[in-house]
Amino acid sequence: MNPSRLLHRIGVVIARFLTAEVETHPLAAPEPIERLRRIMQPGDVLLVEGRSRVSQPIKYLTQSTWSHAALYVGPLPGRVQADGEPDVLVEADLADGVRSSPLTRYRDSHVRICRPVNLGGADLEKLVAFATTRLGAQYDLRNLFDLFRFLAPTPPIPSRWRRRFIAVGSGAPSRAIYSTLIAEAFHSIHYPVLPTIELVRAGDPRTQSHVTREILHIRDSSLYTPRDFDLSPFFAVVKPELVEGFDYRRVIWA
Repeated sequence: MNPSRLLHRIGVVIARFLTAEVETHPLAAPEPIERLRRIMQPGDVLLVEGRSRVSQPIKYLTQSTWSHAALYVGPLPGRVQADGEPDVLVEADLADGVRSSPLTRYRDSHVRICRPVNLGGADLEKLVAFATTRLGAQYDLRNLFDLFRFLAPTPPIPSRWRRRFIAVGSGAPSRAIYSTLIAEAFHSIHYPVLPTIELVRAGDPRTQSHVTREILHIRDSSLYTPRDFDLSPFFAVVKPELVEGFDYRRVIWA
């Protein structure tokens, strides 16, 4: 058998094993799907506290609640579930590669909405187009084999190396890993996620004064993790309960 074909078959088996859901206890109650439908906008990043086998090593390596991220793009033409619900998310999945999904896929999951600030118009259209044109791309199998290795047992990796351990894989542009797809989509329109910041002092000889400027450098896309959208100062955390008018006086206590 062709070695690449054998590798692919092994990868499929591992992917199915890693993506199988296991019993977990989410940190918070799931958001009602109807509320998410009312609140979410194209360009929003949906962070998910996953329930699959692979979620635990991802949470460990990233030291975060979030193990998965998806980009909300709005209803996709021609992509509808059997019950008529439209696919509105673009995400990278271990087993399926880059796929579209409905919101109900995360009906029972603890999620968080991260919204890019002041993003609209032509740039938003380019962002959505970048993500949707990647539909069908394969997941990076080399990344998958490393994830499988992390499961038994979870290795004691020093914190300064954890982000580098996320950046495994071949780096092939036609393959996706973790949050790489979403980070690259935002980089394509020069919207910052969590860039490296360089402070540069510039002097004016006429006034003998100095000005410090912040220069942003794009971080390697393969180093991004779901929590980076939560930590980013350029994304607002949207809490649906508050957006729809929370009033503590109307809370019914036991």
